[in-house]
Amino acid sequence: MKTILMLAMKSLRNRFIMVTLTVLSISLSLTLLLGVERFRTESHHSFTNTIAGVDLLVGARSGPIQLLLYAVFHIGHATNNLSWQSYEEIKALPEVQWTIPISLGDSHRGYRVVGTTPAFFDHFTYGARQPLSIERGDPFDDLYDAVIGAETARRLGYEVGDTLVIAHGAGEVSFIEHGDKPFTVAGILAPTGTPVDRAVYVSLEAIEAIHIDWRGGAPLPGVSISADQARRLDLTPRVITAFMVKLKSPIATFTVQRFINQYPAEPLTAILPGVALQQLWELIGVAEKALFAVSIFVVVVGLSGMLTALLTSLNERRREMAILRSVGARPIHIFGLMIGEAVLVTSMGIALGVALLYLMFIIAQPLLLSRLGLYLGISMVSPFEWLLIGLVWLAGLLVGIIPAWRIYRLALMDGLSVRT
Repeated sequence: MKTILMLAMKSLRNRFIMVTLTVLSISLSLTLLLGVERFRTESHHSFTNTIAGVDLLVGARSGPIQLLLYAVFHIGHATNNLSWQSYEEIKALPEVQWTIPISLGDSHRGYRVVGTTPAFFDHFTYGARQPLSIERGDPFDDLYDAVIGAETARRLGYEVGDTLVIAHGAGEVSFIEHGDKPFTVAGILAPTGTPVDRAVYVSLEAIEAIHIDWRGGAPLPGVSISADQARRLDLTPRVITAFMVKLKSPIATFTVQRFINQYPAEPLTAILPGVALQQLWELIGVAEKALFAVSIFVVVVGLSGMLTALLTSLNERRREMAILRSVGARPIHIFGLMIGEAVLVTSMGIALGVALLYLMFIIAQPLLLSRLGLYLGISMVSPFEWLLIGLVWLAGLLVGIIPAWRIYRLALMDGLSVRT
């Protein structure tokens, strides 16, 4: 067996270019197959770990997925805001244990600015009910204090005590900044692997302060209120974007949800985050299954390329096999040589494909986190991925049997004869 493998390696080395192209074809197809599976499992894990311990998510009337995306994942924009009065009335319901208000609409160098209250740091949990923790500094205390996520701090190079300026609008590029009211970084959150890492958190009063001399998304002409003057004004929020609700008893979930959805003062939507997450995952799952099917066909094409290369070389190698037969090699040895070549090519393609998979995820991880707030963990090969790798290896073995069987049937005299 060892001799056959060594002979197969030498034979492959003599056909370096063809073998290299075949290995690349198999490795790229396997990378696509495993990449789709890894993206599916890691993205599902990231989605489900983003928010925990919240019974209802409330916002202006919109679809459940849209509300979930802009309020939790910071993707997209709210259709409308809801009044502070409505928030206070719902917060005062006897069934409500705590709430976390959220105000969106501003940004800092492409990162969303989230207006909230200290309740966010006290009650927000992710994953397996893990609470947020401040890695450096403290939660905001002063009106112009800001707490930033771990990814924001790392990418922008911020430390506690640094100054930042909030820009109007949620786009990556903004030409209007609230430069007259700068903020100081009071704290930096520990990494969570969720969209929390890529945001800037300030108080609701701070959001009101920077817009105190604005109307309709633009500064009021001839009106300028300084940062110190704003401190002395009533900064009670007029509107917020959404808020999270934790109830005292899960039994009251549907009752409170129905009350909010039928709220008479203004049109509101209350959703169950878990249900909305499942709907979002089902929506993504359609494209994911289609891509997985495409990746399987790509693997089939890659293995077909290997089969074509082996079959094409048979006629050129008939004399090589005949010479081996003439020096004592048995038909089973020739059969084993061809199988060994197919196994080696498939194994090299698998090894390169797995290496490319991890390289791809190392490159894509920061890009997906910064662009979509989606954290893809880099973990060991899962049992299902091992199954996929095993199936590809087995398919490569089966593909190698076809040319091996053909060369096995060639007679010694047929290999030495010259066809005219």
